[in-house]
Amino acid sequence: MIRILVAEHLPLVRRGLVSSLDAEAGLTVVAEVGNGADVVPAALARSPAAAVIDLDLPGGGLAATLRLREEVPDCRVLILSAQPNPGQVRGAFAAHALGFMSLDVAPEQLADGVRAIAAGRRTVDSELVVAALESAANPLTRRELDVLRIAAEGARSTEIADQLFLSVGTVRNHLSRIMCKTGARNRIDAVRIANDSGWL
Repeated sequence: MIRILVAEHLPLVRRGLVSSLDAEAGLTVVAEVGNGADVVPAALARSPAAAVIDLDLPGGGLAATLRLREEVPDCRVLILSAQPNPGQVRGAFAAHALGFMSLDVAPEQLADGVRAIAAGRRTVDSELVVAALESAANPLTRRELDVLRIAAEGARSTEIADQLFLSVGTVRNHLSRIMCKTGARNRIDAVRIANDSGWL
């Protein structure tokens, strides 16, 4: 019997995941939580072999995955995302998750994914793998990424310049090059593109 922890902040979705997994042969949900901070304590108390964690969990699904890896290394993680993109796939595997799936997968696919990660095998939706492989390599320099990260927080050019000890003109040049390289219409679009591609 594979013991599972479910971490999902939306009660209705969590209940659906628990019911779906419990209905599968050889699977049993032994813990369910709605916050990233509760993942490790629940895992330590209930010793699951697998954890199904929502990427958008309050406190951070990836942060919870990293803590779980450090404190309960025998528990393998499958990340779920409501709006999956290639950057999220790379981020999940960088956090040592073994699986990544969309929240709208069929129940039997989710169950197969849990079985796979519990056996130590990677599992990810094939369409997401293709998208991740096809997504362009990061064209931005380290300094351009610094500028874009601060811009993503809503900072104006003068504030970016102050934080990075640059002139306002240099910041504007960086933003112009960023928009050129990403094909973005504006800085908000550039942030979205960089996030979706996993560059930020």
